[in-house]
Amino acid sequence: MAIMRLGYVHVRVTDIGAARSHYSDTLGLKVMAEEPDKLYLKGWDEYDHHSVVLEEGGVGAVKFGYKVAKAGDLDQYEKALTQFGVSVERMSTGDNLAVGDGIRFTSPTEHVFELYHEIEYVGTETGALNPEAWPRDVRGVGAPRIDHALITGDDVDAMEKLFTECFDWNISERVITDPADPQLLATWMFCGQTAHDLAVLKGPNGKLHHFAFWLEDWNAVLKAGDIFAMDDVSVDVGPTRHGITRGTTIYFFDPAGNRNEVFSGGYLTNPDFPTITWTADQLGKGVFYIQRELNERFTSVLT
Repeated sequence: MAIMRLGYVHVRVTDIGAARSHYSDTLGLKVMAEEPDKLYLKGWDEYDHHSVVLEEGGVGAVKFGYKVAKAGDLDQYEKALTQFGVSVERMSTGDNLAVGDGIRFTSPTEHVFELYHEIEYVGTETGALNPEAWPRDVRGVGAPRIDHALITGDDVDAMEKLFTECFDWNISERVITDPADPQLLATWMFCGQTAHDLAVLKGPNGKLHHFAFWLEDWNAVLKAGDIFAMDDVSVDVGPTRHGITRGTTIYFFDPAGNRNEVFSGGYLTNPDFPTITWTADQLGKGVFYIQRELNERFTSVLT
């Protein structure tokens, strides 16, 4: 059984019109469906119906959806989660637009996660037969796809244990207090070959730090920065490089205050990838390799 990837992030926004402009016009996502006070969007290189759901009425994450390889995996994950001590409920086709049956659980950090296998297939904007390299009418940043999310919670150890024991995920990097007394402060976990699919930072339960969109290279990150300037997007940090994951990045905010990221590069992983460890006194360099320090917003602004 296998969780393949992050499938969708569902977040609340304060103004659906302003959010639509940010995610569709600036980031370049395509609106796939509309409901009262809700939008469904996807990147141009994503095959499934949507990867971002925007819901008017507040800020922060509603839930995260992860796609599994086979329908039978859901039964096995339900059993593993129940044995771990997590309460699991079934979700049915129609509970989420375009998404099939699945399971839903609340993590030790009080975040809602959904696992599913079936979702409506719509294809990419370039197609699968003799495709072009990219769409000619790409808008704004032209983000091809969603990439990962970072959340906060009090018990980072429990999240590591849940995802590694129940889902067989691996750990690419960790931040600890001190090698002599290694209390876990943050973890970057992966299920495929990227540097991370989900990261967890010690902090208040149930909060979203950011969710990220993948870009092709450093030049695309720089171009995104130009577009953020043109569109008066509130930028948190960047363009710069991470020490952790080695990726290049810009952090910025949507109109509601949810933090987004555009991310490129980073190393590839495999199941035998050895975990990299950072100590708390080097966290600034780990997060922002060039500046080697964190700004106050980066650790305090959560939604």
